[in-house]
Amino acid sequence: MSSKHPETLALHAGWRRDSATHSVAVPIYQTTSFQFDSAEQAANLFSLKELGNIYTRIMNPTCDVLEKRLAAIEGGVAALTVASGQAASAFSVQNLARIGDNVVSSTDLYGGTWNLFANTLKDQGIEVRFVDPNDPEAFARATDDRTRAYYAETLPNPKLVPFPIAEVAAIGRSFGIPLIMDNTSAPLLVRPFDHGAAVVMYSTTKYIGGHGNSIGGVVIDGGNFDWEANPARQPALNTPDPSYHGAVWSQAVKPLGPIAYILKMRVTMLRDLGAPMAPFNAFLFLQGLETLPLRMREHSRNALAVANFLAERRDVSRVIHPAHHKGIGAERTAKYLPKGQGGLMGFELAGGLTAGQRFIDGLKLFYHVANIGDARSLAIHPASTTHSQLTESEQAATGVTPGYVRLSVGLEHIDDILDDLSQALDGAKG
Repeated sequence: MSSKHPETLALHAGWRRDSATHSVAVPIYQTTSFQFDSAEQAANLFSLKELGNIYTRIMNPTCDVLEKRLAAIEGGVAALTVASGQAASAFSVQNLARIGDNVVSSTDLYGGTWNLFANTLKDQGIEVRFVDPNDPEAFARATDDRTRAYYAETLPNPKLVPFPIAEVAAIGRSFGIPLIMDNTSAPLLVRPFDHGAAVVMYSTTKYIGGHGNSIGGVVIDGGNFDWEANPARQPALNTPDPSYHGAVWSQAVKPLGPIAYILKMRVTMLRDLGAPMAPFNAFLFLQGLETLPLRMREHSRNALAVANFLAERRDVSRVIHPAHHKGIGAERTAKYLPKGQGGLMGFELAGGLTAGQRFIDGLKLFYHVANIGDARSLAIHPASTTHSQLTESEQAATGVTPGYVRLSVGLEHIDDILDDLSQALDGAKG
């Protein structure tokens, strides 16, 4: 597939037809195991002398097409699908960091990721140091000899100020540290590899799936990071792995291409922790992916119209949307989001928490759910839901205030979207 256009890649990359039946649609390979051709071939697969299907916990042909398609769209070399976006976040860090190591992360994170980093990884002996992305040099100041990765969200929810990918990626490369980007909120709008990121991950549950029917995640290897340049900085890929007879991943995979990071994740993290994507879910994500370019354009158009509408309301004290940022937020929007600002936005009502809750209860078209990225319009009050496990100071660091309402603007006709918002706002006045 020679095209570089996402509209074409979303339909054709990684698949043409089934070799046995000539099926154009990707089959759902709902199987646990795969027949080996011979004892020799089985041995070669297990020793990684050749790549192929062994067990669906490690890889599956339906998932393989999704992995190839997403890697092609993103401009990476290989990908690994997993059971959820949370698994993708965890694996992307655990693949490099061990007990006593640390990761430097942006403060501007989804609440579930913050909890994973601040609590669960801490219990596993991995420290996550949170820094303000307004100052890229904060990543350098938080770095020491045990720092293994930087982590951030491209379009962080709820602040929606684009992350300075190029600036932080350059700082990381000077230390031998890869930048891992969660691009969940901005597929197709931003390609982090183009700005120097080394790894990209998604919750495919959101915009990639687009229909709120499946949970999944993916990690994509850019193939653009020299893991051997500073072996002491990246011991997970440059020291013998006892789980594979002492294989040194940066060396062992050279005949297969620059896929040391993602192959290690597949044959150690996924094999041992067991969070594979279900083949049926992969099939549904492939269906969603086919219309992703169209949907992202419409999400962006509708969300901008909503932001402009809310900015004119006297009962709205603040609108949070990339097109309404000023200063550094506006500069980063112009640099990283020239193709559109996505479907997310937030706002605060002058009436505070009580008005926000009344607004949520008054919605009729918008669904009150925790997800984002559906074809349907969605709304939620983060402080009492998605970010409720965070302390008040942690909520403030991520951009969540008591009266903040988040909208994921869908694909309905804009007149119906605005009518529902208008009646709910009028009812929230009390």
